[in-house]
Amino acid sequence: MESMEISEVPNGNVKNKNTESDQEDANERGQWNNRVEFLLAMLGSIVGLGNIWRFPYLCYKNGGGAFLIPFIIFMCVCGIPLFFLETVLGQYTNQGGVTAWVKICPISKGIGYASYIVAFYTAIYYIIILAWSLFYLFSSFTAVLPWSHCNNTWNTENCIDATRNWTDVVNGTSPVTEFWDRRVLKITDGIHNLGTVRWELALCLLLAWIMCYFCVWKGVSSTGKVVYFTATFPYLMLIVLLIRGVTLPGAYEGIIFYLKPDMARLKDPEVWLDAGSQIFYSYSICMGINIAFGSYNKYHYRCYRDCIGLCVVNSLTSFVAGFAIFSVLGFMSKEQGVPIETVAASGPGLAFIVYPRSVTMMPVPPLWSCFFFLMLIILGLDSEFVSVETLATATLDMFPSLSQKRYSREILILVFSIICFLLGLLLITEGGMYIFQLFDTYAVSGFCLFFVGTFETACVGWIYGLAAVISR
Repeated sequence: MESMEISEVPNGNVKNKNTESDQEDANERGQWNNRVEFLLAMLGSIVGLGNIWRFPYLCYKNGGGAFLIPFIIFMCVCGIPLFFLETVLGQYTNQGGVTAWVKICPISKGIGYASYIVAFYTAIYYIIILAWSLFYLFSSFTAVLPWSHCNNTWNTENCIDATRNWTDVVNGTSPVTEFWDRRVLKITDGIHNLGTVRWELALCLLLAWIMCYFCVWKGVSSTGKVVYFTATFPYLMLIVLLIRGVTLPGAYEGIIFYLKPDMARLKDPEVWLDAGSQIFYSYSICMGINIAFGSYNKYHYRCYRDCIGLCVVNSLTSFVAGFAIFSVLGFMSKEQGVPIETVAASGPGLAFIVYPRSVTMMPVPPLWSCFFFLMLIILGLDSEFVSVETLATATLDMFPSLSQKRYSREILILVFSIICFLLGLLLITEGGMYIFQLFDTYAVSGFCLFFVGTFETACVGWIYGLAAVISR
């Protein structure tokens, strides 16, 4: 079985015989200019909509605090070790998510192809959230936010705004819920009825792909500059939303629901599956992303502490986002007079109901709405362009002759963008939310990621050899 040859150097360190040639290849291939660029790029790839959008609705779906227990267990047992493994693998081999596995153990190249497919699925469906966010951003350029009242053409007679009492209407709905269901999605009654393409969302999706393309078309030279802003601004907005959320009446009950675990829920295997899935998803594990970004590090860069720090910051961000969400859920529960677990429908749209509701209660709501959805766009953008960067890096490493041609990277990323945009149109039809949920549940699911992660561990620890890994 092929493996990379190593030799001992006088100081006792293990050295690759091809270190000098590999270093020359690395210089041609591109490297991070400094440690800060690497940290911010990795932070941008793992801290994203998975923390602000996906974690809260999974936590809400699985009983609040009960979800945190398996979440922390999976973080320590699977998340941090695999995140470090993939980053080091990319740094050691100086290759993307496919050829890195070929280089250390050719028989394991299927792991790379599986990660490549997962990254491709992620690139198709993840950017849909950016299209939704752009739609909300453009809708915020009004004197009065359209989801703050029931005087719109899409509102029903069951719509209840701040001027009406919830006890006056049976099966009442809030204006934020109706804006999401009836204006943004125009959702149909099932996947059997996809309806037509929402052309407003299609234009938003096109704009999202244009922004993504120009963030990564020059490789790490452009990505490394963009992340200075995209990885830091969202934290400022998250703090503002957190402060506003915890000061609302009823926020305490929402926070208690978030932190108090229902131990009976731990018997449900779905809770554990969702927790593990969120760790893999949030840490970008088994998607080739960490390998691709680690491959732009210098060969002797010490990334151990950085990886642990990034994982801790990522999980803390999810935890803090939970406070922001559940404090507003507590307020909505008190406002509507219903239990917290029934105040909103659990699912991918939860964040697009709770967060818009919170900004309507701030001074100058349209301004804060613009800031919030700009934050969502930035969070989604830096997570999306790392998926595209991963696909481009893996493809160019698999076909080195392409990288020798002029504008090869720019053309390749353009091709990926066009293909993903066309496939994404299916997800912004009137029944596209059902297909979106299929992607979220199965294409980038816990089963897929667990499967790939198991083979990654087996390859490095058993086939390649644990002793060889420790010696490095």
